[in-house]
Amino acid sequence: MSQVVLLDGGMGQELIRRGGQPATPLWATQLLIDSPGLVAQVHEAYADAGATVATTNTYAIHRDRLRGSDSNHYAADGVDMANIEDQFEQLLLAAVAEADPVRDRSQVAGSIGPLGASYRPDLHPDQKRAVDLFSEIAGILAPTVDILLFETIPSIEAARHSLAAGRRTDRPVWLSFTANDEDGSRLRSGEPVAEAARIAAEADAALINCSRPEAIPAALEAISGAGVPFGAYGNGFTKIAQEFIDGGSTATSLEAREDLGPDAYADHALAWVEQGASIVGGCCEVGPEHISRLRDRLVEAGHEITRRLG
Repeated sequence: MSQVVLLDGGMGQELIRRGGQPATPLWATQLLIDSPGLVAQVHEAYADAGATVATTNTYAIHRDRLRGSDSNHYAADGVDMANIEDQFEQLLLAAVAEADPVRDRSQVAGSIGPLGASYRPDLHPDQKRAVDLFSEIAGILAPTVDILLFETIPSIEAARHSLAAGRRTDRPVWLSFTANDEDGSRLRSGEPVAEAARIAAEADAALINCSRPEAIPAALEAISGAGVPFGAYGNGFTKIAQEFIDGGSTATSLEAREDLGPDAYADHALAWVEQGASIVGGCCEVGPEHISRLRDRLVEAGHEITRRLG
């Protein structure tokens, strides 16, 4: 059998569930501010479940998302957002520090989410601005993380810019693409995942994330052509609501599937491993119970769970 790196699961929805507060436009970043220590609890829950990678709660810490309502695509209708851009670096470092309690059990992956908005390649900025923005975050994260994980990449252009920024540091770079939920062979931009694999070939790992588990096999078949370690971590949403994609909405517009319990999710992930995936885990609405069951199923199937491949 094979070695498998076991990622953690979703952070934002798990924080909202544990925090007992309604979602805000700042999503997981708001709970980092309001409930210090809660992110660390989630990291520990995933490590206890068997995850060998802790993904930092930095996905949504971008300068534009920390600005006031007048300039923020994510500001929900009727919600007045304060400008906290001056806390940008402080928030990044605080989020990484929340992973400290699990460093003896997990690699720490510094998450860098898409610019503009999730699932929106049309909002991605031009090359210079994109590489500069990504590089600023990567430069802050690199000294304190083991991996730079660029997540939910919606287009080939965004992948190029992510890779360029990541390669300005000495950290391994993992590129994780988001596939079309109806046609997993294509990115959210409509471009073929097989073309994205040509960019991913220059990274240290190629992944698919925040897509329906049913779409992932086609995406993996295409991304496997990169010739680097590959894998996936799907989400548990019924669908990505259009009002969420368009902005002016919070995570409350997203619904969790009722047919994707721990065993059902593990069925999908084990099938990805059978396709050759060596990195698996979960994204939004995939929690510690899912990761725990996935660990058990991997071990039962004879796979070795490891922190590092090779």
